[in-house]
Amino acid sequence: MKSKVLISSIICSGLLFSSCNNFLDREPLDSVTPGDYLNNVNDLAAYSINQYSFSSHGNFGLGTLLGDVHTDNMVDTDGSPYYWEKGNRKVPSDGGWDFSAIRKCNYFFDDVLPKWKEGKITGDETEINHYIGEMYFLRAWAYFGKLKTYGDFPIVKTTLIDNEDQLIKASERSPRNKVARFILNDLDSAAMLMKPLFKNKNRLSQKVALMVKSRVALHEASWLTYHKGTAFVPGGAGWPGASAPYNQEFSIDIDSEIKFFLNEAMISSKEVADGITLTPNSGVTNPIGKKHEGWNPYFEMFGLVDMGVNDEILFWKAYSGELSITHGVSVYIRAGGNNGLTKNYVDGFLMKNGLPIYATGSGYKGDVTLMDQKQNRDDRLNLFVFGENDSLTVEKSYGYPTIIDLKETRDVSGFRIRKCYNYDPAQAPGSTLDCTYGSIVFRGVEAHLNYIEASYMLNSSLDATATAYWNALRSRAGIDGSIAKTIQATDLSLEKDWAKYSGVQLVDRTLFNIRRERRNEFIGESMRWDDLKRWRALDKVDNYIVEGFNLWDKAFEATAYKDSVFKDDKFTGVIKDALIPAGSAEGTPNVSSKSRSKYLRPYQIIEKNNSLFNGYNWSKAAYLSPISYFQMALTAKDKNDVSTSVLYQNPYWPSTAGGVALE
Repeated sequence: MKSKVLISSIICSGLLFSSCNNFLDREPLDSVTPGDYLNNVNDLAAYSINQYSFSSHGNFGLGTLLGDVHTDNMVDTDGSPYYWEKGNRKVPSDGGWDFSAIRKCNYFFDDVLPKWKEGKITGDETEINHYIGEMYFLRAWAYFGKLKTYGDFPIVKTTLIDNEDQLIKASERSPRNKVARFILNDLDSAAMLMKPLFKNKNRLSQKVALMVKSRVALHEASWLTYHKGTAFVPGGAGWPGASAPYNQEFSIDIDSEIKFFLNEAMISSKEVADGITLTPNSGVTNPIGKKHEGWNPYFEMFGLVDMGVNDEILFWKAYSGELSITHGVSVYIRAGGNNGLTKNYVDGFLMKNGLPIYATGSGYKGDVTLMDQKQNRDDRLNLFVFGENDSLTVEKSYGYPTIIDLKETRDVSGFRIRKCYNYDPAQAPGSTLDCTYGSIVFRGVEAHLNYIEASYMLNSSLDATATAYWNALRSRAGIDGSIAKTIQATDLSLEKDWAKYSGVQLVDRTLFNIRRERRNEFIGESMRWDDLKRWRALDKVDNYIVEGFNLWDKAFEATAYKDSVFKDDKFTGVIKDALIPAGSAEGTPNVSSKSRSKYLRPYQIIEKNNSLFNGYNWSKAAYLSPISYFQMALTAKDKNDVSTSVLYQNPYWPSTAGGVALE
């Protein structure tokens, strides 16, 4: 009996992040007295906002801009063997399988919904409904994170008592398409209950719920489409869920499911897209004189102090110097910030005439300098990536990348991102981390892109709505050539973008350009990892070498990369190179060798103890994360045999702690 209680305690705390004594049925710890909490609108408002957990800018580093690091978009100094060295990522012994956010939502529903239906919650009815809607959104958001991480996942709609059999039963994984449908249902409830916009967009709203619904639906539709027939899709060959007794009655019409999710994505995205106005682009690419604002609304949108005034921004985080809630993004952008965009990414932007850079008649000026590379290109490249002549401050030009500076201020690839930069001297003057402009969480332009992609996937053609949305995005980016012109000129054999593949198959040119548009619009907005995985665009990443800017044609001659030699504090008249190429006998290398490429290769500088020196290599298993050994053992009938667990392991991962991917 004692061991049974102990096992039950472990399951409670480890599986559901509760403790025993029916913690899941207890009042929150900040309750005044039992029965006095969650009875009025203020309690609901406080409870729901305390569950907010969204990416935003922080005190150190580049905040949300770093979400694309380690993809083909962006790199940092250290790289990531965790993702790109086969055998580095392992099955964890514990952790990851966290229900805490879900439990908090379920506690709220168990307590509030009965009182709400009986009219026992006091306060404005519209606001009561809104905060209940927020909780539906937050449960959906928590589940979406689990869907992306693990795929199949248990659907738990209520708090659970301390009963081992009940907890193990509740741990049974639902097929991912059912999880996605559950998320959409919660988002429908959220959209029905929440206000269209609320509290200057610092709180969730109906528009956010609909936009996220389109994201979830498109994610699942594309996952089922491009992973179809594999172990990553319910019913596919080798799907591990087929071995679970509780899935024996499960069946799926995969094509019908894909169609369902695509339709849902189109309906919800169109409702959002038609209800907002895209922020205009003036075409001006730098501040005018010493005027740090009012020169380009599109650029400045990402650095507004009050983002609530912008129609395209649906939800954002506010900062305040008075409340000591600040961030340091502009400081890190100004200094370098230990990141860099890739040549692969920069090369993907179109010319203003709508042609790829390699197309005959494109007018591409080459890449000897950064400014050459940006000339007559998509305005998003001109606005959001620094060139030598771009303004670093209203009084100073950018100059040359800081490729050999300290790690914290290094331009790792030579391409420095400029998005989310604010030229106002009052924003983080000097080196203090006291920026007070906002951080975008959800931006309405995503609805346009979601609709374009979903409609093309469903119909294999561009309808009038998709065409109108796409033309609006291209027009804002300063591209005047037609969509058809771009598609016709696209040569996939010359494109380096990973997303030209789904699995090992090339996609068609229209779909590739839809993916290109998404990639270019969301520069530095943490979309790339999710997109690459749902598109199954990583299968062919094999010995992939990251390259940055053109260092060895001309840039290496810049005085920025020269050192003056002093002796006894006096200049000797000698100037020496500060750049030390890989393979040099003079000191520790700090740049890659010209003999390998004229483009800077940030991971081919020092070879010793560098598992990325010969490139990125993807493990197929990493499309989903492994379930820890401990979580499987907790839910096993025989605690010494995880093969008896109700939690089956994800594809191509072993069930042993420390085990590496099988493929």
